[in-house]
Amino acid sequence: MLEVRNVTRIFGRRAAVDDISFSVEGPAFVGVIGRSGAGKSTFLRMMNRLTDASAGQILVEERDILALRGAARRQWQGECAMIFQQFNLVPRMDVVSNVLHGLLNRRSTLATMFNLWPRQDILRAIAILERLGIAEQAPKRAEALSGGQQQRVAIARALMQDPRIILADEPIASLDPMNAQVVMDTLKRINVEDGRMVIANLHTLDTARRYCDRVIGMRDGRIVFDGTPDQLSTGAARDIYGADDSFNEAATSTAIPADKAPDDAYAARMLA
Repeated sequence: MLEVRNVTRIFGRRAAVDDISFSVEGPAFVGVIGRSGAGKSTFLRMMNRLTDASAGQILVEERDILALRGAARRQWQGECAMIFQQFNLVPRMDVVSNVLHGLLNRRSTLATMFNLWPRQDILRAIAILERLGIAEQAPKRAEALSGGQQQRVAIARALMQDPRIILADEPIASLDPMNAQVVMDTLKRINVEDGRMVIANLHTLDTARRYCDRVIGMRDGRIVFDGTPDQLSTGAARDIYGADDSFNEAATSTAIPADKAPDDAYAARMLA
């Protein structure tokens, strides 16, 4: 159970996130959409405690994660993994070591400095890479991989944390359509197979409709839409983006190939 209560983040005189509230029950796949500057990334950063809120509460099973400090805050960041648009990998480090970095907050400084890992952790990292279809890339430097492969390494690093919630900040914005589909299919499988909540900031309406159980639209820091993908009409999209180039780009951009079916059938089989 996730409950967001009147959360606000103010920078100077501007409210980047302005008194937003919503709740999510169960391991849903939630898409957050909106134009640049709508407050989407700021909200995810508050959830992961990378940014402090100015007011409000974010309750996970009645625990206010915005009130956590010190070790409790670090523990929460282990339970709530973050995936970034630019991957945030160590380019010259091998892939499996990048995945193992998902355990950094549980490791001693000395062990981290010398890149020393228990055998069971290494085997688990390789098993996660195998699940994501890139185990053969394990010994390679991260910088040698394609963008789509690097994002899957970033997802593997997040899974290494064994998180309850995965936050994805524009995870496919820098990828070509085919790699974007692979990454979105991967996140959907994790959501369905593992029962993990996924909250993803997404760039296009098409992607939100294909993969999300719930869509939240933000504009100028406020929630202006909250509903299912089939409720995301053209009128609702205009409320989110406005009647300008931002709306046209979101409505016409196709991050996922139009002739490729989404993973809905797979999800239905897994949930049956």
